[in-house]
Amino acid sequence: MLVLSRKKNESILIGSDIEVKILAIEGDQIKLGVAAPSDIEIYRKELYEDILKENNQAATISIDVLELLQKSNENKQTDSLED
Repeated sequence: MLVLSRKKNESILIGSDIEVKILAIEGDQIKLGVAAPSDIEIYRKELYEDILKENNQAATISIDVLELLQKSNENKQTDSLED
Protein backbone atom coordinates (compact mmCIF):
# COMPACT_ATOMS: atom_id res chain seq x y z
CA MET A 1 0.00 0.00 0.00
CA LEU A 2 1.31 3.40 -0.95
CA VAL A 3 0.98 5.89 1.92
CA LEU A 4 1.04 9.60 1.10
CA SER A 5 0.71 12.74 3.19
CA ARG A 6 -1.47 15.48 1.76
CA LYS A 7 -2.71 18.81 3.08
CA LYS A 8 -6.02 20.54 2.42
CA ASN A 9 -6.49 21.33 -1.29
CA GLU A 10 -3.68 18.98 -2.31
CA SER A 11 -4.30 16.05 -4.65
CA ILE A 12 -2.98 12.74 -5.86
CA LEU A 13 -3.40 11.33 -9.34
CA ILE A 14 -4.23 7.71 -10.09
CA GLY A 15 -3.19 7.08 -13.65
CA SER A 16 -3.67 10.17 -15.75
CA ASP A 17 -7.42 10.61 -15.35
CA ILE A 18 -8.37 10.08 -11.69
CA GLU A 19 -7.71 12.82 -9.16
CA VAL A 20 -8.30 12.49 -5.42
CA LYS A 21 -8.29 15.84 -3.62
CA ILE A 22 -8.38 16.65 0.09
CA LEU A 23 -11.29 19.09 0.39
CA ALA A 24 -11.51 19.51 4.15
CA ILE A 25 -10.06 18.23 7.40
CA GLU A 26 -12.49 18.23 10.33
CA GLY A 27 -11.24 16.57 13.50
CA ASP A 28 -10.54 12.91 12.76
CA GLN A 29 -12.34 13.01 9.40
CA ILE A 30 -11.28 14.20 6.00
CA LYS A 31 -13.47 15.04 3.03
CA LEU A 32 -12.23 13.71 -0.28
CA GLY A 33 -13.20 14.78 -3.75
CA VAL A 34 -12.76 12.29 -6.58
CA ALA A 35 -12.68 13.42 -10.20
CA ALA A 36 -12.82 10.50 -12.61
CA PRO A 37 -14.28 9.65 -16.01
CA SER A 38 -17.98 8.80 -15.91
CA ASP A 39 -17.32 5.18 -16.87
CA ILE A 40 -15.37 4.63 -13.62
CA GLU A 41 -17.60 3.47 -10.78
CA ILE A 42 -16.66 4.90 -7.38
CA TYR A 43 -18.00 3.42 -4.13
CA ARG A 44 -17.21 3.64 -0.45
CA LYS A 45 -15.62 0.31 0.42
CA GLU A 46 -18.29 -0.72 2.94
CA LEU A 47 -21.05 0.06 0.42
CA TYR A 48 -19.27 -1.93 -2.30
CA GLU A 49 -18.92 -4.91 0.06
CA ASP A 50 -22.67 -4.70 0.82
CA ILE A 51 -23.44 -4.67 -2.92
CA LEU A 52 -21.27 -7.75 -3.47
CA LYS A 53 -22.95 -9.53 -0.56
CA GLU A 54 -26.44 -8.76 -1.87
CA ASN A 55 -25.48 -9.85 -5.39
CA ASN A 56 -24.11 -13.14 -4.06
CA GLN A 57 -27.30 -13.72 -2.05
CA ALA A 58 -29.45 -12.97 -5.09
CA ALA A 59 -27.39 -15.36 -7.20
CA THR A 60 -27.75 -18.08 -4.57
CA ILE A 61 -31.52 -17.59 -4.42
CA SER A 62 -31.68 -17.68 -8.22
CA ILE A 63 -29.76 -20.96 -8.30
CA ASP A 64 -32.04 -22.42 -5.61
CA VAL A 65 -35.14 -21.38 -7.57
CA LEU A 66 -33.67 -22.80 -10.78
CA GLU A 67 -32.95 -26.13 -9.07
CA LEU A 68 -36.52 -26.26 -7.75
CA LEU A 69 -37.91 -25.54 -11.20
CA GLN A 70 -35.72 -28.24 -12.74
CA LYS A 71 -36.88 -30.80 -10.15
CA SER A 72 -40.48 -29.81 -10.73
CA ASN A 73 -40.03 -30.16 -14.48
CA GLU A 74 -38.37 -33.57 -14.04
CA ASN A 75 -41.28 -34.71 -11.86
CA LYS A 76 -43.77 -33.57 -14.49
CA GLN A 77 -41.90 -35.44 -17.19
CA THR A 78 -41.81 -38.60 -15.06
CA ASP A 79 -45.54 -38.27 -14.36
CA SER A 80 -46.26 -37.86 -18.10
CA LEU A 81 -44.29 -41.01 -18.93
CA GLU A 82 -46.22 -43.02 -16.36
CA ASP A 83 -49.57 -41.95 -17.81
